[in-house]
Amino acid sequence: MKARILIAEDEADLRDLLQDDLETGGYETALAVDGRSALAHLERQQEVIDLLLTDVRMPGITGDQLLARMRELRPEAPVVVMTAFGSVEQAVEMVKAGAFQYLTKPFQTDELLRVVEKALAETVAQREQAKLRRQLPTTPARIIGASKPMQELFKMISRAARGATTVLITGESGTGKELVARSIHDLSERKGSFVPVNCAAIPSELIESELFGHTGQAFTGAKQARAGLFEAADEGTIFLDEVGELPLMMQPKLLRVLQEGTVRRVGADQEKAVNVRVVAATNRDLEAEIRANRFREDLYWRLNVIHLDIPPLRERPFDIPLLVEHFLNKAAELAGRPSMNVTPEALAVLTAYSWPGNARELENAIERAVALAEGANLTPDDLPERIRNSGQTSQLLAQARQQRLTLSDLERAYILETLRLTGGNKSRAAELLGCDRRTLHRKLDEYRASDPNFEL
Repeated sequence: MKARILIAEDEADLRDLLQDDLETGGYETALAVDGRSALAHLERQQEVIDLLLTDVRMPGITGDQLLARMRELRPEAPVVVMTAFGSVEQAVEMVKAGAFQYLTKPFQTDELLRVVEKALAETVAQREQAKLRRQLPTTPARIIGASKPMQELFKMISRAARGATTVLITGESGTGKELVARSIHDLSERKGSFVPVNCAAIPSELIESELFGHTGQAFTGAKQARAGLFEAADEGTIFLDEVGELPLMMQPKLLRVLQEGTVRRVGADQEKAVNVRVVAATNRDLEAEIRANRFREDLYWRLNVIHLDIPPLRERPFDIPLLVEHFLNKAAELAGRPSMNVTPEALAVLTAYSWPGNARELENAIERAVALAEGANLTPDDLPERIRNSGQTSQLLAQARQQRLTLSDLERAYILETLRLTGGNKSRAAELLGCDRRTLHRKLDEYRASDPNFEL
């Protein structure tokens, strides 16, 4: 179906010219002679409006007032603002308030069509992402992922949550190991608390007391008895993060707790039973640590009953658009800014980067970009220099700028690369792209129609 665009412009000649340009470009149009007329169109709930193209200064209701009502009545539809040179500042404020982009009069037809196409395409992409998120088996801890590795991880989290078996989570720094641990606890039927412990942050001389507690006068400074973290996690889950950093002298004591289900406070004669599920995590290679005599093999096998490995971000680039959207909304809300969009060029750069810091690094980059961005659209220039100037991303950015790649160009390249990665398997490609097979076939038919030499 053709997209339908509402044109709100009080100058008749320009209104007619815009109608001719857009209909020649393949769109349907509706005309409004001023802001009040445009508002009447918006209030007709049965009327389809995919995009609003509006002047800033109009009699009656102005463009910024119309934008505010548009956000209330049709928040899913983008708004493109037209402005004379003298009111550019007002147009910029409208972009900050949620308009997609502004055009300064006079503008060329190809510029108009390019902006409209971009706005509509990004809106469709956002709808597809929202639809995909609703279909994902997400967890209470807000783990985000659409790729096959993450969907498999979601399934394993659900299975692991059923019992009380010890779980070992591995993965690089920043992949979200604590989120996975929290999800296991939240999906379980355990009534107690989730107690996270960073084993690397506790001094070696205090770690036994922190984990198991101590009696009064057990050591210098112990003025009264104190329960340990295992007791605090009774009937719940204790998360031993960075368990590979656990001192060697503490490892047999942890092993005994796992085997016996009891803890003994420092200085105590009696042991106390605890019902605690242990979930541990590490970014170290524990088997290599065993060979180096830095980690006990018997403890390793006691921890590694169920093993969940979180893939690094560079191995699941299909998740990056979803993560970018999530972090973008989060950062904009924290900064007190209206909703923001990411341009196709910026998203292409973010997808190409290798992300050694994984999702934590991505969140940091988006938070920085939101703080520095001047408008509502996040561009490559807003991203950290290390990302823009890394070999693969800088090459992609230069190519996009040199060839003036449109969103359609980037979409086509993304679809074809996905088909290449799946060996031409259209069902698998559609799954990774977050669309159905019919949509993918339609896109391929469009490519064949526009290019007689197109072939997969």
